[in-house]
Amino acid sequence: MSLASRLFIGLQYLWPQHGITALIHWLTRRRQPTLTRWLIRGFQALYPINMAEALHPDTKHFATFNEFFTRALAPGARPLDKTPDSLVSPCDGTVSEFGTLSGEHLLQAKLAAKSFRYSLTELLADPESAHRYVDGSFATLYLAPYDYHRVHMPISGTLTSVRYVPGALFSVNGATARAVPKLFARNERVIVEFNTALGPLSVIFVGALNVGSISIVGLGDLTPCSPRQSRSFSLTEPAMEFLKGAELGRFNMGSTVILLLPPNTIRFAPSLQVGATVRMGRALGQWRCA
Repeated sequence: MSLASRLFIGLQYLWPQHGITALIHWLTRRRQPTLTRWLIRGFQALYPINMAEALHPDTKHFATFNEFFTRALAPGARPLDKTPDSLVSPCDGTVSEFGTLSGEHLLQAKLAAKSFRYSLTELLADPESAHRYVDGSFATLYLAPYDYHRVHMPISGTLTSVRYVPGALFSVNGATARAVPKLFARNERVIVEFNTALGPLSVIFVGALNVGSISIVGLGDLTPCSPRQSRSFSLTEPAMEFLKGAELGRFNMGSTVILLLPPNTIRFAPSLQVGATVRMGRALGQWRCA
């Protein structure tokens, strides 16, 4: 790891993470045309943004930077795998890790001398929920700043719970995953759980530095949450149904999605590899339940 990366990670232990993120949250929602144009142009200068696939390719359409950042895609830009038994990627991003849990432990990153791992109980902050996924499967997908930032359903399901778990706001990327122990269980997160044909499914939105908020369809912005205390959100009756590929939520700025599935339910695609780029709607694997 470079000296610059080590310094950046070290400073994050000292920075007012939530304060910096609150400032970004405020700035990216300012309805000031000059500021919005300046922020968008600066962002486009830093990152390769494919506006040709956006529903509104002209950046003048967006009143705030956040509207630009969470832009919708044009119809057909992300074809959905139609195989009935496929589990599709919920988002654009990079595969950080995936595979089978070792008991209740997930792999965070492989290092030269050791591996960073963290537990389901630490991640979910709920032993009862954690028990459902012991020896199950997981996939961790990192969304870079230039990625499409809406998150969709990997499989059809019925919403059963939405919970907020407070925590830190370390930056989330390959460098921090290799340097900050239990990163995904340390950062604040929104845990969305479903009943599916495979049994329970958890889709976990992991917050990060500068992630101004996390939104869930039907509930709106759930972070920033004040006070920063664990809480469950009231759900509508009857329970909301989400079809495979339906929009579930979005990151207002970027981060990571973690999928959790019960044991013996998914066979990941042989072509899936750590470091691979995935697009929303691409098959990550197939069911192998009865």
